[in-house]
Amino acid sequence: MHLRCAVLDDFQDIATTAADWGPVQDRVDVVPFTRHFATEDELAAALADFDIVVTLRERVPFPASLFARLPRLRLLVASGMRNSVIDFAAAKERGVTVCGTQSASTPPVELTWALLLGLARGTVAESNALRQGGPWQSTVGADLHGRRLGLLGLGKIGSRVARIGTAFGMDVVAWSQNLTEERAAEAGAGLAASKEELLATSDFVSVHLALGDRTRGLLGAPELALLKPTAYLVNTSRAAIVDQDALLAALHEGRFAGAGIDVFDTEPLPADHPMRTAPRLLATPHLGYVSWDNYRTYYGQAVEDIQAYLAGAPVRVLG
Repeated sequence: MHLRCAVLDDFQDIATTAADWGPVQDRVDVVPFTRHFATEDELAAALADFDIVVTLRERVPFPASLFARLPRLRLLVASGMRNSVIDFAAAKERGVTVCGTQSASTPPVELTWALLLGLARGTVAESNALRQGGPWQSTVGADLHGRRLGLLGLGKIGSRVARIGTAFGMDVVAWSQNLTEERAAEAGAGLAASKEELLATSDFVSVHLALGDRTRGLLGAPELALLKPTAYLVNTSRAAIVDQDALLAALHEGRFAGAGIDVFDTEPLPADHPMRTAPRLLATPHLGYVSWDNYRTYYGQAVEDIQAYLAGAPVRVLG
């Protein structure tokens, strides 16, 4: 009898073509779901008859209550090697093996610059005006050369963003709670004296921190108020690092020039979510990890994870 494998949030309908599922097709039936299940009830109903689930990043929580409703589940594969929304203790208690995949840091770096450049040069507004017969040139671009780029976080992603900023001729500074001057210098950045100093002096601020107890709500109303009126904020990390209500208020009140946001408190965004209509906002639907190379890795290694599990020797086990 074949096992059944559900692939969640396959929005582009490419999970079965981005990788070769041949190594497991004689034992596993793969069923992609192209729509998102927004509630635990919907998930439990949709996944009740599946032995294996492949989930993308941290979009779908797997708490103890959901594991309890999926007695048939035996293998959960999550893209990436870190996941904050899976209850690993509950998975172990229920006999569910959880495996991960590798995930490249270059796609979010590239998207960060797409958002930053799009903001600086008014790309979307000017393109829309041109295509719709609007005014010829209505914005004046913000220069990057000689301006300060402030990075909150200087890990694998932040350090790559820093080097690109240097290539643009920007003055790059960084801050995080444990960042040292030596580590910052390795990435070609200076060490900001404090988070507040970075926010107050930067022309562009980009967030590259992991979400945790120390970073949740790190940028609230008091911190956003420190930004220059001409500054831009980019967040391709995690929505909860920036207080969403404070961000919306700042955008509506025009306290700084604009924001480029790829991550949201609820994903996919509901049709009536205020982020969809906020002014001064360049928004993308969490595209940071969405690239062909990453998808080939995610689904290709998901096949490897399933194959290894079936052979009784799971690989890339998480938890």
